[in-house]
Amino acid sequence: MEKVSFRNDVLPLKNQLFRLALRITLNREEAEDIVQDTMIKVWDKRYEWSSIDSIEAYSLRVCRNISLDRLKKRDNQNDSLEEQKFDSAHTSTPQDQLITQDRLRVVKEIINSLPEKQRSCIQLRDFEGKQYKEIADILGITEEQVKINIFRARQAVKQRFQKIEEYGL
Repeated sequence: MEKVSFRNDVLPLKNQLFRLALRITLNREEAEDIVQDTMIKVWDKRYEWSSIDSIEAYSLRVCRNISLDRLKKRDNQNDSLEEQKFDSAHTSTPQDQLITQDRLRVVKEIINSLPEKQRSCIQLRDFEGKQYKEIADILGITEEQVKINIFRARQAVKQRFQKIEEYGL
């Protein structure tokens, strides 16, 4: 097994860790704190890195666990993700851009309302591009459970989005 380097193997994960923490906590400042705490925890385990199969999966698992702990401690879970920039290359008019922006907002709200495991699975698969096995390792569940969670999450997003589009609510 190759020697793990904090600078080359752990630090580059910070954006990925941030997105995962943000998806779980729905709070930008808290996600930033969680990334720092994750980095510290991973660094503190530096003498055990040689026995860890994947430092990336380990780091993501630590991040997820810290995020879930923070979520349990927090009373209010109604914060939403900050708006992210969207690609306006496919929209031609300001009205089209507003419609696209509104649809993205709706999808984010729907994803934010999903149960935590579904949110985490969809984040790791669809936004981070992780394989089912990696997601299973990170979340501590079976690959079959990952697939079920992703399927249910996508179905819920699709159904809720279609309902909103149909009724304009």
